[in-house]
Amino acid sequence: MLIKVIVTPNAKEARVTKTSETDYEVRVDERATEGKANKRLVEILSEHFNIPKSKIAILKGTKSRNKIIEVILDSPRLV
Repeated sequence: MLIKVIVTPNAKEARVTKTSETDYEVRVDERATEGKANKRLVEILSEHFNIPKSKIAILKGTKSRNKIIEVILDSPRLV
């Protein structure tokens, strides 16, 4: 699933707010230097969706507040 995320770095607390079906606002409690905010964003989304960090990828916007994120949710296996 692809989601659009608006990130607010250096927030007092980490928080995820769903604004529409595919849009989220995420407050990140880390500075936007040396990729720290992006790393923390992946951790926060991992906790929010209850999936491993390896299932989340920033596709666009690594140096922007507006990002497109790919979230791979486990789907039922076909037998």
